Amino acid sequence: MGNTDSNDEWSELGRLFVDEHYESLRGRVRTHVVNQHLRTHLPPPPLRIVDVGGGAGHQSIPLARRGYDVTIVEPSPAMLARASELLDREDAATRARVRLVESRGEDAPAAVDREQFGAVLCHGVVMYLEDPLPMIDALCALTAERGIVSIVAKNVDVLAVRPALDGDWATALAAFDSDRQINGLGANTRGDSIEHLTAALAATGVEATDWYGVRLFTDGWTRDQPPIEDEDVVFAVELEASRRDPYRQLSRLFHLVAQRR
Repeated sequence: MGNTDSNDEWSELGRLFVDEHYESLRGRVRTHVVNQHLRTHLPPPPLRIVDVGGGAGHQSIPLARRGYDVTIVEPSPAMLARASELLDREDAATRARVRLVESRGEDAPAAVDREQFGAVLCHGVVMYLEDPLPMIDALCALTAERGIVSIVAKNVDVLAVRPALDGDWATALAAFDSDRQINGLGANTRGDSIEHLTAALAATGVEATDWYGVRLFTDGWTRDQPPIEDEDVVFAVELEASRRDPYRQLSRLFHLVAQRR
């Protein structure tokens, strides 16, 4: 999920994220699209994966089901408790492949005793940080030789789109020259560019290899809109948009994949 020094703050935000965002169409689209691209880039198990800011494990517990050994690093005890609850629903083999570690993402290398991993995930975290560079440094320190780094961030180039579609024209106008925005959960978030994060990764010897858009057409979808009869078609449309220009460039989030040289 994310990083903060206030567990109480993350407890409430995490509850909203788990109970509302992940259960919404927007949340399910995000999880589906990111997971499909992870399948493309991850080597087959056995492989050790660390999910930094992994929250309740919605992205990484399914990877454990597939045979990966997963470490979830998360600063919020409340979120780790939610992850533990979800793990209790899994079979014994899946539970045995998941380790929960309480730590800020920036401190993750020390928290796991400088262990390195074949894949390092950091999804939906850097948007909550004032400065993403300490986190990028930590992610790269966790990455083994030829290891994969997977980052999901907010696309700074399209911050005006959602408020404009909502009819909030003043906020849309201000968004053209800002990298900050209040998200759907009421939190102040920050946008990044692919170029900025690519350069930050390169400075530590990790080279960006691919990037995808995440959530375009369903970004403004709310529960009061008509139900969708076939969500699989929605997932297929969003997946196709995620890898095609210009659609991926217009997506709310982007998924950057990199590899240590």
